[in-house]
Order: sequence, then structure tokens, then C-alpha cells
Amino acid sequence: MDLDASHDPFSDNSVEMPINLEEVDSLEAIVIIDNELDPLSPPAPDTVQVSGNLGAIAMGSKHTLTDRGEACKELRLEDVCCAAHGLSILVTATKGNKKHTILFDAGPEEEAWERNVKRLRPNLSSVEVIHLSHWHRDHSGGLLRAIRMINDAKRAESRSGDLVADLHPDRPVYRGIALPSHIISLEADPTFEAIGNAGAVVDKRSEPHTVLDDFFLVSGEIPRVTPYETGLKNAVRYDPDENDWFSDEVIVDERSLICNLKGKGLVVLTGCSHAGVVNTTKHAVELAGGTVPVHAVIGGFHLATSDADQIQDTVADLKGFDPAVLMPGHCSGWRAKFAIEKHMPGSLAHSPRGHRVLVRNRMAWVARSNDSHQGAISSSARHNLLIGF
Repeated sequence: MDLDASHDPFSDNSVEMPINLEEVDSLEAIVIIDNELDPLSPPAPDTVQVSGNLGAIAMGSKHTLTDRGEACKELRLEDVCCAAHGLSILVTATKGNKKHTILFDAGPEEEAWERNVKRLRPNLSSVEVIHLSHWHRDHSGGLLRAIRMINDAKRAESRSGDLVADLHPDRPVYRGIALPSHIISLEADPTFEAIGNAGAVVDKRSEPHTVLDDFFLVSGEIPRVTPYETGLKNAVRYDPDENDWFSDEVIVDERSLICNLKGKGLVVLTGCSHAGVVNTTKHAVELAGGTVPVHAVIGGFHLATSDADQIQDTVADLKGFDPAVLMPGHCSGWRAKFAIEKHMPGSLAHSPRGHRVLVRNRMAWVARSNDSHQGAISSSARHNLLIGF
């Protein structure tokens, strides 16, 4: 099969043969980068319980006091993760005694990614694959430093094995937005050469495929079948041969990441949903054979700039999948979150950076950044962070 081949994004053909996707026992997702920062708000009643507010971060601090009366700890805000316009989620799937870890996107820039990783302290040496959802700088900006830091962690723990960067082959030279009077260019995404030189094995794929013992399914290009999901309005890409900009609203290179949680169903991670979050979810269901239910959709829904009608239509169609959890982040926007909570009460989970989400086949745990170390959920988190799905 030609790995660089692409299909018609507006085709409504279903997947002819379902792809083998292993059922996993649990799924842990650590939100490294997201647009939202909120260490104060409690979750909505009867949805989730979280630990890791400012008080919990302070109590977990290494800054012990002995000279301020009864004060025992000092809260230093430098220990709190930062929000940034982008997305990066570290995902670990477990089946029996086997685990696999994949990095889903790398945020908008290197400093934010490194800063939050140093505060979250995840086990970077376990990362085997980096999946880039699509070529936009708010998802690729931290990629080169992420590769270097992951490889440094592997060397420090004497771990062997290549770090694979799973990328769509159609990388634009530049992308941008066409305003009424001029064009705004985005920064260039890292080149394939730079990604390879940073220490990753570049794997260019446009078709659906599984990775890591079939624990994860990469969607490939997503068919556009929902009438109101028309792409990214006014998006353009630069052609250096023509020295001109051309329409790029489809964002054909966007791909989701899918897991199958035993006894629950599909967990779909989406970067920006330029393909449409409904299209993305439909495609995930088709790839899995059409009979596996949707358990959760996590990531960017790209509804922040959508009109009220599209938001309402999207929420109505998502409701039709009957997911237990919707965790809209990044570009989803507060109006979409409000609509989800209004029309699907009990399904909305917020995803500020620093959340640690562990979904099991019977339950899920959510912990925030400073509750745990090296990927382990603390004992207090185990008692306080139960989510019944």
C-alpha cells in the first residue's frame, strides 16, 4: 500500500473491513498542554471529583517551612503548570501486564511543553510513538524538544527502541488565515528532516493503521459527510512554486487517535476537529466495525468560533452516540461546553492542563498535575477521584 496515498475527503464510503483494535483494560491520559488553566473550580456535581487544586499542590510541595509559626508549606506559583493555545496529551494504554505509551501532539512551542513536563514529571522514557494530529503550529510547535527530551529520558533509563513520529505525508510549507484585506501566515511546522535529525524515526501515513500491538488506531484521513462540518473557514496554504496562497479549508491531513476500552467502548482523541468532531466520531465507529459504542471523545472540538446553530447541531449529533464522557478542550470554546452541559448533563468533563485521567473498564480516576509522580496515581487520588461511568 502506498503510505502517501490519500482518499477523497468528501467521500461517504464506509470502511470496507474493520481494523483489528485490541481491547485495553485501562487508559491514562495526562494533559500536558491545553488552553485552559483553572486550579480553583470544582467539577460539576455528579460528574467527576478532582484533586490537585492550589491547596493540594501546596501540600505536595517540596518547600517545607520551619520559620513561619504553624505554616508547614509554601505555595510557589512557579510549580503550577501553564496554559497555552494548543494541545498535548500523553496517553498510556494497559492490557494485562503490557503497557504502551503514545504522545498525542506537542503543543504550540517548546518552552511551554518543557515547563509543564517538568512540573507534571511523567515517565517520558515510556513514550514509543508521537502522533501528530495535523500540521498546525499549535500542535507541532513543541515537537522537536519533545523528541529530544523523550530520547534523553530513554538514554537515562537505558531503554532501547526507536521513537517513531507518526505523521501525515502532506506537510504544508506554510499555513495561514485569509482576512478580508490581507493574509496572516502561521509559523512553519517542523520539517520531516528536522524531526528526523531531532531523533525520531519518521513514518508518513495517510491511511488508517494501528500501532503498538494494536492498542491504538490512527484514523487516517477523515471522510467529510456531515453537511455543516465544512472545515476551517478562510484557511489557506502557501505554495512556494507559485509564490501565492490557496484555499486550505478542508485540512485534509487531520487524523484522530482511537482506543477500545474493554467493556465500555471507543475513546476518541481529536486534535482540532477541523474535519468535524461528528465526522471524526463517525469515522472512528466505522473503523472499529460499526458495533462498538463510543465511550468518550477528548480533545479539540473547534467550536469556539462556530455559530449557535452549528454548536446545537453538533451537540445533538454527539448525543446520538450516547457517550459517557465528553472532554472538550483547546479550541472547543465555552459556548460548546455550556451546550454540552445543558443538553447532555453529567457527560461533560473539563480538561485543563495538568489533569491526569485514568479510565478503567469499570471506572475512571482523575488526578491533577502535582498529585502523583512518574505516572502513578497517589493513594489520596485513589480514594478521592472516582468517576463512575
